[in-house]
Amino acid sequence: QVQLAESGGGLVQAGGSLTLSCAASGRTISAYVMGWFRQAPGKEREFVATVIQSGRSTIYGDSVKGRFTISRDNAKNTVYLQMNSLKSEDTAVYYCAAAAAIIPPVSSDKYTSWGQGTQVTVSS
Repeated sequence: QVQLAESGGGLVQAGGSLTLSCAASGRTISAYVMGWFRQAPGKEREFVATVIQSGRSTIYGDSVKGRFTISRDNAKNTVYLQMNSLKSEDTAVYYCAAAAAIIPPVSSDKYTSWGQGTQVTVSS
């Protein structure tokens, strides 16, 4: 199983930008669909974005579409989430996840490997 570690979270003002990274170890991510999810206090885990193995196809949650960009560098075994135009409602713990899938899933239960999460706080 692949091990995942997120980084790059922090405190940012509304309207600002932040880039999260997810470094993988143990296995190459080239065989996995990679996704980002987030969970705010008192809320269920929410799908943010996913990218297929080649990086050529992505899917985004409605709340982040047009503001966030997911990308991957298989040579570096790393996945990224570029977040622009951040809003206070983007405040959450962000998780990276891997799925051994062909069709990129948006449901968290299809992902088998998870990182520990990184906190993103957007101040208004």
